[in-house]
Amino acid sequence: MKFDDEVAQRVATNGQNPQLRDVAAQMMTATIPAGYSYNFSWMGRPIIQYPQDIVAMQELIWRVQPDLIIETGIAHGGSLIFSAAMLELNAACGGPADARVVGVDIDIRAHNRAAIKAHPMSRRITMIEGSSVAPEIVDQVRSMAANAQSVLVCLDSNHTHDHVLAELQAYAPMVSVGSYCVVFDTIVEDLPKHFYPDRPWGPGDNPKTAVREFLIAHPQFEIDRAVDGKLLISVAPEGYLRRVR
Repeated sequence: MKFDDEVAQRVATNGQNPQLRDVAAQMMTATIPAGYSYNFSWMGRPIIQYPQDIVAMQELIWRVQPDLIIETGIAHGGSLIFSAAMLELNAACGGPADARVVGVDIDIRAHNRAAIKAHPMSRRITMIEGSSVAPEIVDQVRSMAANAQSVLVCLDSNHTHDHVLAELQAYAPMVSVGSYCVVFDTIVEDLPKHFYPDRPWGPGDNPKTAVREFLIAHPQFEIDRAVDGKLLISVAPEGYLRRVR
């Protein structure tokens, strides 16, 4: 369609526009210390994401039509609720009727667990408490993915290089061809070191460095540059990984 072609061309052009890229970088550098991502919720639960990434995930979920979404990192549960809501909408439009989202977190706080379970979208959600890279946890999630036709993965827990690389090695193989493994907070590599004084991650040790190492040995995945060009403002630059084979 002419409109779709125009969008694709505009996205490609914008993604290579130095002025737009510079303004976007300034936006990220200014808003991250201000806690901008903490200001948003999805259906009543804090989602701790930038609106641009929320919209990008909606587009991917609609395109991929997953019957299983795997998320590492739960926090307040907004992302789980969002994913479940998207699966509910997909089902209402003829997509997988019994699609589910599974969330893994090393510490699911009681009040967050209770709020998630009380939410109308909870019927599509399974929560697993434990380290996302512990063999028994990975095996549990893998067993859930075994019978799924279309699997989408989102990694958003501990942001150190080693942990994210271990998550990629554990969960990326579960992604179905044509679907995505989305690695959040790759933006850490592009920010000043002093932004994370109390965290074990920072420039040189973060999700983006893990993605770069992972891709060297896993050519079945590639960065979807069109997503970066479309969003410009995102916590996951070079983090939208599409499985191509």
